[in-house]
Amino acid sequence: MPENRNLPLSRRAAAGLALASFALPRFAIAQADQRPTITVAVQAISTSNTLEPLREQSNVMTRVVSSFLEPLIDLDWLGDLSARPTLAKSWRRIDDRTLELTLRDGVRFHDGSLLTAEDVAFSFGPEHMWGSGGGATPGPGGMFTSMTAGTGTKEPPAEVVAIARLAFPGFDRMEVVDISTVRLVNRTPDVTLEGRLARPAASVISRRAFEAAPDWLSWARQPVGTGPYRVAEYRADSHLLLEAHDAHWAGRPPLRAIRFVQVPEVAARVAGLRTGEYDFACDLPPDQITVVNASPRHHVASRAIANHRVTAFDKTHPTLRDPRIRRALTHAIDRQAIVDGLWSGTSGVPKGMQFDFFGPMLVPDWDAPRFDLAEARRLLREAGYAGAPIPYRLLNNYYTNQTATAQVLVEGWRQAGLNVRIEMKENWSQILLADGGRGLRDNSNTAFFNDPVGAMAAFGPSGQQWASGEWRNDEAAAALEALQSSTDTDRRRAALRRMLEICEREDPAYTVLHQTVNLTGKRRDIGWRASGSFAMDFTARNWSV
Repeated sequence: MPENRNLPLSRRAAAGLALASFALPRFAIAQADQRPTITVAVQAISTSNTLEPLREQSNVMTRVVSSFLEPLIDLDWLGDLSARPTLAKSWRRIDDRTLELTLRDGVRFHDGSLLTAEDVAFSFGPEHMWGSGGGATPGPGGMFTSMTAGTGTKEPPAEVVAIARLAFPGFDRMEVVDISTVRLVNRTPDVTLEGRLARPAASVISRRAFEAAPDWLSWARQPVGTGPYRVAEYRADSHLLLEAHDAHWAGRPPLRAIRFVQVPEVAARVAGLRTGEYDFACDLPPDQITVVNASPRHHVASRAIANHRVTAFDKTHPTLRDPRIRRALTHAIDRQAIVDGLWSGTSGVPKGMQFDFFGPMLVPDWDAPRFDLAEARRLLREAGYAGAPIPYRLLNNYYTNQTATAQVLVEGWRQAGLNVRIEMKENWSQILLADGGRGLRDNSNTAFFNDPVGAMAAFGPSGQQWASGEWRNDEAAAALEALQSSTDTDRRRAALRRMLEICEREDPAYTVLHQTVNLTGKRRDIGWRASGSFAMDFTARNWSV
């Protein structure tokens, strides 16, 4: 994915660090400030070369965005994932379509301006989120169509509008009551409005800073929010430098600065951690736990997170049009072997696209397709499959253990009689290119809040697979509508079951592989905990030395 692949890694990392250091000259003279500056090695910073969560929907975005942008309501990712006040100090339901929120007093943006209800309304308004209505629709790559969208214009790119619709499908307006009170008004009933406001896409921005930006892309590469750190410098495919926002409403952050440095190779991230070049090394595979823990100065912090790794299907591919072929693919996967062999038992096989924190909405008797080669072969015979090649587009370890997992999958499919061929690609645009050659691809799905609609909306009309032309099913869309708009728990749970039946059995859109476990190498002397998300929390509640 990085553009500067012709440079050796050590030179790339050194160049990124040198640039980041150059951006911090005043730290050398700020003798009174004894807070540390840390360096975090990551495999990628952004897939779209932007930092705007309405454009950058990815695991790597989730890692960094909470440090500089904040929503009205957040989840306690370090604890039980319950809702907690953030920019809104309280909220109450007016009715099943309306949520009233009271803002914290004295919250300042990174540009020094005070947060008001007008900023919240602007953040959810057409200039930032919805566009004028005359823009283009996402291209054949869905939400990954252009790295330069938004150049020379303030109109939100089509991908932004698509993500807004996914996050808030029934949104009507954000209504200003007074300077510190707003109301989120939905067109339809929605029991999940509080959860939706915890999504990164719901982050609140400075209206003044947005209006001052020369164009949308410039804004998206240096957004101005209220988080404990502010964006000081961002160089695509190189590094992101965050500096402390000392006027943060929760108090002075514990760090002067955070450097996120892009280091694609796992071995280089681990080596840099052990030599002291990096303080944290992210996205480690389990086979590196013993390597890191062998150092007396380092160890691995880990936690299962609200994200599942999946294989996505393009049902428009000639071979995959028959759902029996896709069903055969799902039955030829030994998920437990992947968990045991590649994740050392640290992960688990989930109950389909579900998470335990769904609580009463969980469908407890649902499971991922069983590993059954005989059933896979039966389905292939029934479908008349004669060995036609099925392309599998693959990135080199964007996801942890991605390439190794692909090799295990292909071997299982081979044993069932499926001719799956790996095609290595460099970026997401190539993965999603609708050129007739799409078949299988890797993906992951995050539950941004504690209700199944937060995960299953990805497989409805506003989701990536529909937008990219890979998969659609009108009955699944109707079930999703019931899941999103009904206020009856039993009806909603029945709608979820129906979506699972369609998307994972009858007309597979994807198949779940395993729950994601976030493994982060770090210095032992730093008191820091991994969260239940990809997000890295560097606030005072999660930092000590």
